[in-house]
Amino acid sequence: MLPAVLSPTAGFFDGPAKWLSQAADHLYGNFLAWLLIAAGIWFTVRTRGVQLRLFGQMLRAIAGSRDGDAGISSFQAFTIGLASRVGTGNIVGVALAITLGGPGAVFWMWVVALVGMATGFIEATLAQLYKIPHPEGTFRGGPAYYISRGLGSKAWASVFAVVITFVFGFAYEATQANAISGVMMGTFDVSPQWTAIILVLITAPVVFGGITAVAKIAEWMAPIMAGVYALLAIVVLVIHASAIPDAMMSIIEGAFGIDQAFAGVAGGFVAAALNGIKRGLFSNEAGEGSVPNAAATATVAHPVQQGLVQSFGVFVDTIIVCTATALIVLLSGVYSPESTLAMGEAAAKEASSTLTSSSIGAVLGGWSEYLMAAIIFVFAYSSLLGNYTYAQVNVDFLLGLGRKRDTRTDTVMVYALRAMIVVAAGIGAVASLDFVWNLSDVVMGLMAIINIVAIVLLGKWAFGALIDWEVQRRLLNAGEISEIRFVAEDNPHLPGPLPGEVWSKANAGRHTPE
Repeated sequence: MLPAVLSPTAGFFDGPAKWLSQAADHLYGNFLAWLLIAAGIWFTVRTRGVQLRLFGQMLRAIAGSRDGDAGISSFQAFTIGLASRVGTGNIVGVALAITLGGPGAVFWMWVVALVGMATGFIEATLAQLYKIPHPEGTFRGGPAYYISRGLGSKAWASVFAVVITFVFGFAYEATQANAISGVMMGTFDVSPQWTAIILVLITAPVVFGGITAVAKIAEWMAPIMAGVYALLAIVVLVIHASAIPDAMMSIIEGAFGIDQAFAGVAGGFVAAALNGIKRGLFSNEAGEGSVPNAAATATVAHPVQQGLVQSFGVFVDTIIVCTATALIVLLSGVYSPESTLAMGEAAAKEASSTLTSSSIGAVLGGWSEYLMAAIIFVFAYSSLLGNYTYAQVNVDFLLGLGRKRDTRTDTVMVYALRAMIVVAAGIGAVASLDFVWNLSDVVMGLMAIINIVAIVLLGKWAFGALIDWEVQRRLLNAGEISEIRFVAEDNPHLPGPLPGEVWSKANAGRHTPE
């Protein structure tokens, strides 16, 4: 039976958690899930399957983006996005999806990721097109910026900025802290209160150091944590290699409610689809409007370069990391629908925080649970730091929107955000798992709806940038040009003049060559 991990203060959040759960189910089941998939299919068709057709170029973009002349490199922006993407959603989130929706939920995570790669490409490219320079030598951009500058709606841009600031300044930070608290209690018997204190002490210095400090830490932390976890996953999968086909079959059958033995607590097709889509979006963030905030900070020669880089991040997050986690859970023998049903839904949800660690421990031995505890800690902590970047970018937008700048007010707002993040880390550590995940689902859904509508309306700009990049790539391969650079002025592939001077002829030379 799965080990239950319940916070002593969890009962305080039961009422709000139940209401948030109902709201999230209605939001995703009746609208958002289908909007996400429809948008992903639309972008896939319009870009002629960019996520498949240019997959090799994504790898080349990652390999050639490590260094830049100044500011944040394309690789650093990628790792900031990866730090936020690859986190608790890949470990606790996958376990939670399987617990509530059965193995079939993993299939719907794949669907969200595959079409989401095209969505991620579009939103990251738009973030680059509409970015603005920042005094610290980097750039700022994202949905708030392309809604304001591209659609001319400062009101909706402000609404989005406020929502995402709360999502990444509080809700997601609380979720990451909760994951750390769960594994610390389940593995080391450390109380949530002590975990809260520790998180506050180690988060405050980094967050108050600003975006540049976060980028420097994420640059090495994200790849290392993903590498160590991948190594453990490979060992587990090799040991149980012969059982992988059966596990994959249970995912396919469960996705459509064919195998009722693996239907999960809620049962059937609806549970698999609903939980898979919710957890898939939380994990890879495609279409959500979060990663574009990191994508915009990169110094690149062409907007499409960062679009390809961030699209690849969706693939890494879900198709590789989440699938590895799912197979670990299904192959270990720790998870079974019968034990989940016997525990009851509430206890099963809490137990999912340590399900992946327990699964690895069952295969490799008890020592590996301690290593997994460390990995989950690093996953969640790096995500916590990456989330700060998104909130800060949107606070910068709100501070510069339609008013005379006041240095003292700006400073107060920035430090208030950083203080909120530290507080969220403390509260999340002692809150119930049900509360923090449902809160994140609801506010994330509202944010995603605004962003998806915006990128569908602005998609023609990203399509034009992609055509420009492909034309230049053919000329580069033919030896007619020496490098790919984007210039918006008089660009025949764009639907009109692009606002701002970032991509003007005068500034084109300031971007690092591809």
